[in-house]
Amino acid sequence: MNLRELHLQNFKNYETADLGFSPKINCFIGDNAAGKTNLLDAIYYLSFCKSYFNPIDSQNIRHGEDYFSILGKYEINGGKTDTIHVVQKRNRKKHFKLNKKEYERLADHIGLYPLVMVSPYDRDLINEGSDVRRRFIDSVISQFDKFYLDDLINYNKVLNQRNVLLKQFADKRTFDRELIEVLDKQLTELANRIHPKRKSFLEHYIPIFNRYFEIVSGGHEQVSIRYESQLENSSMEELLATSLDRDKAVRYTTTGIHKDDLIFLLEDYPVKKFGSQGQQKSLIIAIRLAQYEYIKNLKGYKPVMLLDDIFDKLDDKRVAQLIKLTSDNNFGQVFITDTQRERIEYMLREIDIDHKIFEITNGNISELVNNKTN
Repeated sequence: MNLRELHLQNFKNYETADLGFSPKINCFIGDNAAGKTNLLDAIYYLSFCKSYFNPIDSQNIRHGEDYFSILGKYEINGGKTDTIHVVQKRNRKKHFKLNKKEYERLADHIGLYPLVMVSPYDRDLINEGSDVRRRFIDSVISQFDKFYLDDLINYNKVLNQRNVLLKQFADKRTFDRELIEVLDKQLTELANRIHPKRKSFLEHYIPIFNRYFEIVSGGHEQVSIRYESQLENSSMEELLATSLDRDKAVRYTTTGIHKDDLIFLLEDYPVKKFGSQGQQKSLIIAIRLAQYEYIKNLKGYKPVMLLDDIFDKLDDKRVAQLIKLTSDNNFGQVFITDTQRERIEYMLREIDIDHKIFEITNGNISELVNNKTN
């Protein structure tokens, strides 16, 4: 699977853009704020029905315009072409179509065109709260398990209902145990399906991560990932029952799978506190490469990979190793952003692979000629 064409209208800083891509490596080069990352975000939209950076769709419309349009044409194994088209008008519902047929539920599109994004914002996986790390787990599993995604959506709905109810009880100084028990039963049933899938995913995923971190780091450092869940030692039913008094006092649900977390350790110390910027970036890249391989093994074909500004804070040896790694046959189509044209051209000469380079200047795109190919 690879993205052959991308056509934009009024998306972020682009009035119009029409690009044709290499099936292997595509590089967007230019100064900061030129619009390189916006191109990656448009590609991300085609897979996930939303922006990687801004969840408010209308804010991705170019200033002064009434809508944006993103159209992508994918070449599927066997020569079939799929066209994905998303249109967002101000103050209107988003229209998302596959081969001219509009989706009734956007969730039905997730996972059909798998994609892995590596971004500077991934540092939030290390530095921010547990909700970011849960979203990582959920985003991977949801790309291959529709039932998981449905259960997750329903769990969050019921959880919100319970939290609203707890607040109302506190405000009105009342309590309806039967109503709470109905919600607890629903949460328990959903959690009992979600937790085993998270656990199974991480049991298969972590060994892949360990292998990629060893490659990216050159084998000089040792990291580990630990999955923490309250359901490891208690059932969801027990957790909700024993925490009810506390939940009533604080007005929200304090226990459950919505408290799951991943702990990243460097030589048994928290990476957040003791890892250098280079070590943290190596860990993030290994997380995403392992995600890529995990999805590829399940899907049976290669996802698209987006590498946004990955070279900052990585030494030249690690950069070269990463580019060589993503250009081999284990990886499919790759999109890269960088500020340094010379660095990109040098690395592509070294690996000698089919590629295209696009130069971005204030929302204007030009394809560089004389690119070296196989």
